[in-house]
Amino acid sequence: MTALLVALGAAAGAPLRYALALALDGRFPAGMLLVNALGSGLFGLFAALSLGDAGWALLGVGFCGGFTSFSSFAVQTVERSGRAATAYVVATTVLSVGACALGWVLGSRLG
Repeated sequence: MTALLVALGAAAGAPLRYALALALDGRFPAGMLLVNALGSGLFGLFAALSLGDAGWALLGVGFCGGFTSFSSFAVQTVERSGRAATAYVVATTVLSVGACALGWVLGSRLG
């Protein structure tokens, strides 16, 4: 049952990631930056809400895992030159960690 919940969450997250990245990525991967920051924020929110095993499998592991992408981030970083790559790494890291912390704070207040 847990594997099915993870698969269902990922089946929703991955196409949404693809659509956002396709719509927003250009010379700079703004779509993947947004996806990774938003997904990290949701992950922090879901973690703070203590969803239980089924909710965590569906939303944390499945949806957020399918929605965000470290592999795309890594490839897009390598494809860029020095300063652009550095800017992308710093922006993604700072925004994603910050969004996760913000999600945690929000979830802690809601839960």
